[in-house]
Amino acid sequence: MSGPRVAAVVVNHDGGALVEAAVDSLLAQQGVTIEVVVVDNASRDGSPDRLGERFAGRIRLLRAVGNVGFGGGCNLGVAATDAPWVLLLNPDARAVPDLAARLVARAVADERVGMVAPKVWLESDERPPRLDTCGHLLFPDGLNRGRGRLEPDRGQYDGLTEALFPSGAVALFRRAALDEAGGFDESYFLYGDDAELGLRLRLLGWQCAFEPRANAWHHYSQSVGAWSELKAYHVERNRVLVLLSLLPWTWVVASPAWTTLRLGLMAWGVLTGRGAAARLGESRSRLTLPRVALRAWWDAAQRAPAALRQRRRLWRNARLSAGEWRALLSRYRLGVREVALKD
Repeated sequence: MSGPRVAAVVVNHDGGALVEAAVDSLLAQQGVTIEVVVVDNASRDGSPDRLGERFAGRIRLLRAVGNVGFGGGCNLGVAATDAPWVLLLNPDARAVPDLAARLVARAVADERVGMVAPKVWLESDERPPRLDTCGHLLFPDGLNRGRGRLEPDRGQYDGLTEALFPSGAVALFRRAALDEAGGFDESYFLYGDDAELGLRLRLLGWQCAFEPRANAWHHYSQSVGAWSELKAYHVERNRVLVLLSLLPWTWVVASPAWTTLRLGLMAWGVLTGRGAAARLGESRSRLTLPRVALRAWWDAAQRAPAALRQRRRLWRNARLSAGEWRALLSRYRLGVREVALKD
């Protein structure tokens, strides 16, 4: 095998047959020299043993001591290799055979590019397929969502060349960028850690390219459930930490109003059966959303001093001015109906 060296990192926790399909798709990559590293986060479904048996000699299988979360698992996998390019793939995703080669080619073309977002489709039999993400957008209170999510792919984003940051489900990173940033913040544990790292890299001056010809398929939130309390809690807690540590002070000050607007629209969605909050409420009490939000806010408040210290550290090394930062984030701002009323 020849071509650029790429370390593909998969963080597994009870991934079952899906993680095997993810690994299969990585070993089938063309045009690159691929090293597949699977980090197992204390799986109980037997998947690490099956991976070790089926792919013996073809992958590196690392077993974490306990469940160290998505960011912790990624950091372990990245530290186990010295490849100049790092491809992250969720265990519930699978890559098209030329994914890695196209992503690397896009990054090599511009040394300022520290990360590349592919076009990711939702795994289904629909044609045209529906989009999962074409890079991410950001709501002013710190919540993020895939650009184009749930839209039929009719090529409407194929003319774009940049994204704010990639989804952690499928993303390519330049190792030099990861080394400078220090990798993932492991305190996030689950959800929002990809946003935090991507925004931190942007603040350091690295660019994020979008390559629509690089593609993957994704079973959305298959690992923890698309509408689970676990996901809702971490998404809400971690978006507050992203807000406090990275977003402009004007956004921080205005965030209670933005959050009130978002939650109000989500509550209306629960009543009318629209949006992810409605899906969460279908199998649980309608009081689930406020209860989860209150717990997330309480825990975020306990972590707020650390987030503000992180903010001071980041701005000491920032390569963008405050004005440039506001302009960049405003260019990729997410609308309230998009964030509140879509599944």
